[in-house]
Amino acid sequence: MKTQLKSVFSVALLATGLAFTATTSQAADREFLNVSYDATREFYDEFNKSFGAYWKSRTGINVNFKQSHGGSGKQARSVVDGLKADVVTLALANDIEEIVKSGQIKAGWQKRFPHNSAPYTSTIVFMVRKGNPKHIKDWNDLTKPGVEIITPNPKTGGLPRWVYLSAWGYAEKQPGGNKEKAKEFVGKMYKNVKVMDSAARASMTTFAERNIGDVLLTWENEALVTQKTLGKDKFDIIYPSLTILTEPSVAIVDRTVEKNGNKWLAQGYINYLYSPLGQDMAARYYYRPRNPEVLAKYAAQFPKIKTFTIDEVFGGWANAQKTHFANGGVFDQIYNSKR
Repeated sequence: MKTQLKSVFSVALLATGLAFTATTSQAADREFLNVSYDATREFYDEFNKSFGAYWKSRTGINVNFKQSHGGSGKQARSVVDGLKADVVTLALANDIEEIVKSGQIKAGWQKRFPHNSAPYTSTIVFMVRKGNPKHIKDWNDLTKPGVEIITPNPKTGGLPRWVYLSAWGYAEKQPGGNKEKAKEFVGKMYKNVKVMDSAARASMTTFAERNIGDVLLTWENEALVTQKTLGKDKFDIIYPSLTILTEPSVAIVDRTVEKNGNKWLAQGYINYLYSPLGQDMAARYYYRPRNPEVLAKYAAQFPKIKTFTIDEVFGGWANAQKTHFANGGVFDQIYNSKR
């Protein structure tokens, strides 16, 4: 794996350097927009500074990086509607597929970078008040009377769709589990949702700063960052017995970079995510890196967990989106019955 990543990184950067050799003397400083999801703000702020310094040393070109953050689904729709992103770094592959349908990203984008264009992973955890007063240990505890859940809306964000699918997969994989029992289980869980914000960061604010709810269902990285920032004396993190492997995805927005001349800049930007420096940076922001050596270096902060994939339980994002999150799908049925 290490050899593969080094090879991909080196070849792409060599090509990038050659592409700019003929144009550097006449090139002006570049504008570059990364449209991302809600929980990546701090990570990409540091990443942009690091990559920008690298790019300047390679090409002599200064890059003015801009970031856009919000619910992953909303971000994808913004790009479809005209937001000129150079790259998208979204919470799930299906959101990028929506941009593909608009013709702005070429089909086959997942084959352009390693690991299906998902340079790091995360998972879903429970964040509870210190001491875990409601004794929440696993998904089944979330259906008990009196438990108030904070989680965003699956119709607008990427995280909440992973949350929903994680709960569903847990229920379906229990002894005697099936789709009907999973639907019943997830329905009970959503009846306990106290506040349903539009995106992950808003839900974190609701739980951690406004002190609403007993448990927040969130990204592992978001929970670890919040615990570090606000103090371990305020929150505990609970790892359920089974959770989903979340794979945030990245892609070049072909139509944009072909028009503005940022094609090789965008290629280098994403390759930098796979470099040892990029992987180490991701780990420091509590994303699980793909590079096995970097992952081993940070093993102490990433407990071993039992996970399943979206392909394993749902047959991929296209099927999951159509069945569960399309208008009139299973989530709408569950949520409307809650009212």
